[in-house]
Order: sequence, then structure tokens, then C-alpha cells
Amino acid sequence: MKHRVDSEEGKRIYGHRMSVVEPVFGNVGYNKRLNRFSLRGKTKVNAQWKEIGREVEI
Repeated sequence: MKHRVDSEEGKRIYGHRMSVVEPVFGNVGYNKRLNRFSLRGKTKVNAQWKEIGREVEI
């Protein structure tokens, strides 16, 4: 994995990921204090994640 990230293409892809994906999850986790789900079970967690997504418009 390290050789993939250290390649020129890997650096480009990883750099793009940091500017596109990570801020959304950082906002959800830090600003909204949603660092864990309060429900159990895949169906309930999916419903809770959709609710969070509607709030931040993912």
C-alpha cells in the first residue's frame, strides 16, 4: 500500500481525497459531534446516516 500512495498518481489521488471527502466527515464528526451512531443494527444505522446526510446534504 505504501508504494501506491508514494507514487505520483497515488499522491495526486490522495491529495484530491483530502480536499473532497475528508472535510465532510470531519464536519459531521467534529462540528456536529456525531462520532458514533446511537442506534444498533444495520437498518437503523442506515436510517440514522440518511438523516445525518439530509442535514449536511451529502
